[in-house]
Amino acid sequence: MAVSKVLLIYTGGTIGMNRNPLTGALEPFDFEHLLARVPELEQFPTSISTYQFNPPIDSSDMSPRLWTDLVHIITDRYAEFDGFVVLHGTDTMAFTASALSFMLQNLTKPVVLTGSQLPIGQLRTDGKENLITSIEIASARHQDGTAMVPEVCIYFSGHLMRGNRTTKQSADGFNAFESFNYPHLADAGVQIAYHEERIHRPIFSKPMVPQFRLDSNVVIFSLFPGVREDLIRHIIATPNLRSVVMRTFGSGNAPQSPWLLSTLREAARRGTVVVNISQCLQGCVEMGRYDTGYQLQEAGVVSGRDSTVEAAVTKLMYLQGKYDNNEQVRKLMNQSICGEITV
Repeated sequence: MAVSKVLLIYTGGTIGMNRNPLTGALEPFDFEHLLARVPELEQFPTSISTYQFNPPIDSSDMSPRLWTDLVHIITDRYAEFDGFVVLHGTDTMAFTASALSFMLQNLTKPVVLTGSQLPIGQLRTDGKENLITSIEIASARHQDGTAMVPEVCIYFSGHLMRGNRTTKQSADGFNAFESFNYPHLADAGVQIAYHEERIHRPIFSKPMVPQFRLDSNVVIFSLFPGVREDLIRHIIATPNLRSVVMRTFGSGNAPQSPWLLSTLREAARRGTVVVNISQCLQGCVEMGRYDTGYQLQEAGVVSGRDSTVEAAVTKLMYLQGKYDNNEQVRKLMNQSICGEITV
């Protein structure tokens, strides 16, 4: 096979930061300096090209507009490269991975997001291994030339995870991410062990179809003991709001307060899509399991099944950008588009 070609896209994040000697704060520095810190890349049997956000951003500033920019960058160069590695800050990496998984339909090439908990210039950095292994995964192909992992993924601390199944679990551990409701796609030790039965298989004979439009008229709120009626009613009555991700207890339970159920019924009558996501990191929403969950189902709330919050909110943005009809959005929230929920 010909030498693989990988595009390395630097958006910003801790991996490419330097410590300001005056303030002690981490600040982005030039991408070329980042590459100079990893001379091992010159030994790679892969052709690596680079693209840099200018200026680099803190991942807290990530937005749907920048997701659209990323989709344009990948789409415009899709025929030229065999895989893509996106260097990204950890805080919103799972949101970006989820969004890209929906926006790049029938993806036939790897898009691997990675970053680090320590800047790549520090002695104990985790950035080098994350970067090097991500490039190896993005360039890996079967004997027939098709990509080994043709989906949007996150690689971190030895594990390759489906992007729309992944959540940041630690602010300071090297194992910053985990895929609680879906097993790893690959594990990197002395060798990279690919679990091919878990990897999504697109239709390689058909083109990748990008979507550039997102509708971010969605809000997330968490239920808690003592949650106030006036605040929830105010949120759900927000003008132009099309959908709500409601984080509930356990397997999808909520207080049986008459005001909450009536508010949710009113929202459903107006066409607002309310999606039930558990506050638990692991497990599935089962609204028929307890009466409290059944009451939500009767009020018109949609089950988010075993979706992450990140996947639920970006899936709603994607569907709302594609369909004006909220009933169609409601229907598709219960279907798996790219492996984001178990059905």
